[in-house]
Amino acid sequence: MEQKQIDLALDEVRAALEAGHVLDAIAALIRLHPADRAEAFSDLNDEDQAALLPRLDIPTMADLLEELEDEHAADVAEVLPTERLADILDEMEPDEAADILGDLSPKRVAEALAEMEDANDVIPLLGYPDETAGGLMTTSYIALRPHTTAKQAISFLREVSPEEETPYYLNVIDRDRRLVGIVGLRELVIAEPDTMVEVFMDPSVLHVNTDTDQEEVARLMVRYNLAALPVVDHNNVLKGVITYDDLMDVLEEEATEDIYRLANVSDPDLSIDSPIGMSIRRRLPWLYLNTLTAFFASWVISQFESIIAQVAVLAVFLSVVAGLGGNSATQSLAIIVRAIALGELEIHEAWRTILKEAAVGLLQGISVGVVAGIGVYLWKGNAVMGVILGIALAGNILVAGIIGSLVPVLLKALRLDPALASSVLVTAVTDSTGFALFLTLAVIFLPHLS
Repeated sequence: MEQKQIDLALDEVRAALEAGHVLDAIAALIRLHPADRAEAFSDLNDEDQAALLPRLDIPTMADLLEELEDEHAADVAEVLPTERLADILDEMEPDEAADILGDLSPKRVAEALAEMEDANDVIPLLGYPDETAGGLMTTSYIALRPHTTAKQAISFLREVSPEEETPYYLNVIDRDRRLVGIVGLRELVIAEPDTMVEVFMDPSVLHVNTDTDQEEVARLMVRYNLAALPVVDHNNVLKGVITYDDLMDVLEEEATEDIYRLANVSDPDLSIDSPIGMSIRRRLPWLYLNTLTAFFASWVISQFESIIAQVAVLAVFLSVVAGLGGNSATQSLAIIVRAIALGELEIHEAWRTILKEAAVGLLQGISVGVVAGIGVYLWKGNAVMGVILGIALAGNILVAGIIGSLVPVLLKALRLDPALASSVLVTAVTDSTGFALFLTLAVIFLPHLS
């Protein structure tokens, strides 16, 4: 439904621009939700975008830059006049404005900040890395003092008129701006007018430091179902708040990163719209690594050339051994990486999980091995070949369960991203192990294979 509306709006926009009616084109674009509007704008060619940009008002431009992909938003911001860009950034939430500025050239950033009225709200955010709590937080939040009465707090809220995305609970800070508690709007409304905030506030506030990794932030907010999370420095001074809309971006980014790495794509910024040259540069190195591991597996096979020459049918089943081992390892790998990402697996207790995956691998290997062995016997009429394949599969799937769970745990212990335990590394082990086991068994049972 949304895509149909976007396509219809795009048709109207293009027709209006072709007729020279820019205002009609803008009217058609504005009827869309801001997120759909950004998608429609991205689908326009450069000439049409250039015709619209000077005529969009400041609030609409602010919404547009917030919804566009980072790279596209930066491209738009670079071509805007400095004064207009500054007005747009002033209209945006400080964290969103900081995200835009973080993608611009230093010269452009300095020029924009010099023209902004609310630059002081944005400048502190530029000093934090993007993937930390400090880089995610906004300095636009509401804070109360402990000795404020409920009546005074409600009057204050009426005065500041919180925006729609402002969370429905308020931070409480002391005179040094240290975080001392939190108050929900419900508690505030039902409190007696003259009751001080410190009486009904909750002093146990879940919070993070400015340098906390965004993955840990997302895990906490999901686990405790938080609409917002306060961010403090190492002196417990409140620096900002991370809201639920920022969390959605983090979850998407982290999920994309893990999926890409499991698929041997190291850059989470790649997409179907990335230039061909960039796609090749970012993906080719993993294929080179895959080539090396494939040559290693081939070297293992080469050590058994003589027996393969004697019993050519062995070559038919090599792909079965490798394929099932690789798939089983990928299953364990995905489960362990997910558990680590969600904080469900503690490294010091990981041995239990590894043993469990080994047991699962052994039982699955025996189950698959029995079925495959029977299948080989019915197909080729050779019971010994079926036994060899069945034992090889059982052993290889056992190894796959161990390797698929052990490698990401080791990477985590080394403070590396567990998702780097991609199919290239794990499959290299299972392929080589499977080939060696299968062909070694063939050598042992050679007199019975003919």
